[in-house]
Amino acid sequence: MSSASAPIEIGRVALTVNDLDKVGRFYETALGLQPLSQDGSIARYGVGDRVLLELRADKAARRASHREAGLFHTAFLMPDRAALARWLIHAAETRVPLQGASDHLVSEAIYLADPEGNGIEVYVDRPRSAWTHNGKSIRMATDALDLNGLARSADGPWTGAPDGMVVGHVHLQVGTLPEAEAFYNGALGFDITTHYPGATFYGSGGYHHHLATNIWNSRGAGQRSQPATGLADVELLTDADSHAAISGRVGGKSTVTDPWGTSVTLTRKDA
Repeated sequence: MSSASAPIEIGRVALTVNDLDKVGRFYETALGLQPLSQDGSIARYGVGDRVLLELRADKAARRASHREAGLFHTAFLMPDRAALARWLIHAAETRVPLQGASDHLVSEAIYLADPEGNGIEVYVDRPRSAWTHNGKSIRMATDALDLNGLARSADGPWTGAPDGMVVGHVHLQVGTLPEAEAFYNGALGFDITTHYPGATFYGSGGYHHHLATNIWNSRGAGQRSQPATGLADVELLTDADSHAAISGRVGGKSTVTDPWGTSVTLTRKDA
């Protein structure tokens, strides 16, 4: 299954970076994203003709602190387990620095960061039929991932980002969870799918989460001070009904900001 089966899904994630060439090469070599276009200081990467990542160069931007609001990680969703296994072997063979790996019950995930510290998750979903619920909440956990077992699922060599790879979700750092829930659940209309200590997860169409917010490093964080490296914008792709409902709640704006200044762009899928 894909997160794209939902009324609202993630389109592309935009990052402000100091060194466009270095960061861009990382996403090409480590994740296999294809360079799709470059317009001066803006470079776009993706799979096929779908843009997943936009890098915006600003050499003068201050380097964002891991304690402030903004990006926790961008999560790239593989189309199947074999693809994640091929990528894991590629990461091991090319010595991509990994930061962790977890079995979340609904998914298997591997963590790393780009050269400027922007968090990345590469993951695959388990079948929706395997997800369990605790009341209305989807059961998730952070258990050890069997990396050897995962690697045995590889069915050939890594040849770059596979067709069907998308940004499955984006995890954000915020200052407080109640304010985050008022914006992402209240204004944008995502369902709250589960609570975790210090975090809230939001999904559309029954997906475990398209967005998450946490205060693990950023409790009490205030408005983001720009210009800074890190998250510049998250694009949400919406169907017609969801777009109309959100538009009504946010005064017809096509770009809105959360309470910490994180930008969210709303794009109709059929536009």
